[in-house]
Amino acid sequence: MKKIMMMISLVLLAALTACGGSGGSHDEHENHKQHENSSEESSQSLDWDVQSFSFKDQNDEAFGSDDLKGKVWITDFIFTNCETVCPPMTAHMAKLQQMAKEENVNVDFVSFSIDPKRDDAEARTNFGENYDADFSSWHFVGGYSQKEIEKFAKESFKTPVTADPKSDQFIHATSFFLVDQNGKVVSRYDGVENTPYEQIIKDIKKLTGK
Repeated sequence: MKKIMMMISLVLLAALTACGGSGGSHDEHENHKQHENSSEESSQSLDWDVQSFSFKDQNDEAFGSDDLKGKVWITDFIFTNCETVCPPMTAHMAKLQQMAKEENVNVDFVSFSIDPKRDDAEARTNFGENYDADFSSWHFVGGYSQKEIEKFAKESFKTPVTADPKSDQFIHATSFFLVDQNGKVVSRYDGVENTPYEQIIKDIKKLTGK
């Protein structure tokens, strides 16, 4: 756990530096949140059906909604070339995975790449390894077109994925989404700042009856 906490501190510092110093990382996060909150649904009324999907995991093997049927899972949208919000998001997800293990909570983690052209299976594997991801329950997903992931994010998670016209980066959701055993999105949480680890674990336990 100490290693993960140190990793979180380092990636937050790196994100701050990449954004140009004091306040940069926060401003970037707010920009992402503004795009996410433009959805018609509010975070207080989540009851969204995740559309059926069949993509590829970090092993370049088929992975989809059938593999998650009857399971509780946490998901986010990231890309391996991300210079700002994705590193802290992934570090926070790594901490959640570690906490779930320690408390014997049965939950899967799914990170969808929003840059499928560059994020091939090797890139996704390397990215996960950088955060000591346990691939037995954390799936780094790709294997689709840009249009497919944008449509999937919008229709299943009510969140836009938009290419930044000023760079090779993307503007996307910075939330963690909690999905229940019936494939419904039931909650979302900030994945960058003040991530509520204990509340997320508590909500997962409620769903799993632990």
